[in-house]
Amino acid sequence: MTTDIKQRLLTLLLERSFRYSEEPTFKLASGKMSNYYIDCRKTTYSSEGQYLIGTVIFDRIKDLNINAVGGMTMGADPISCAVAFAARINNSCINAFAIRKERKAHGLQKQVEGAVRAGDRVVIIDDVITTGGSTIQAVAAARREGLEVVKVMVLVDREEGGREEIRKHVPEVDAVCTRSELLEAYKKSA
Repeated sequence: MTTDIKQRLLTLLLERSFRYSEEPTFKLASGKMSNYYIDCRKTTYSSEGQYLIGTVIFDRIKDLNINAVGGMTMGADPISCAVAFAARINNSCINAFAIRKERKAHGLQKQVEGAVRAGDRVVIIDDVITTGGSTIQAVAAARREGLEVVKVMVLVDREEGGREEIRKHVPEVDAVCTRSELLEAYKKSA
């Protein structure tokens, strides 16, 4: 990965996804109030964001001998598909999958959907980690389906203890960028 691609991704996250306030006005999923909010979907669903994210994450996982990437729907969906596409254009085969919050009540009653099957080596993807709760749920769901989780890869680590909690379940956890990097870039651009 070139530093130019990661730098452009940081810039795009600041432009599209990062909001800051001097007072803690943003309510997080955990219920806590924060003075910044990161809505990664504004970046992950953009064509440029998918290109940058797919390129960066593929570069970080390409040597892991994995079959697929995926995580909790909706946050992980565009990232997983971007990585699968980046893999394909780099003559590699890494498929994508999505994990529902709950097992479907009809049809095949699956919780994990996509191009993955029991025994596959996978990387769990997430857009943002705060406490790590939803990522840990994704890891548990993947393991119930017989997947071997070899790594967790997140777009943004809010550096609020989530990475450490996830490491209790999957030792290898990596983030494309951190809250500190975003705040530093924000301050430089202000």
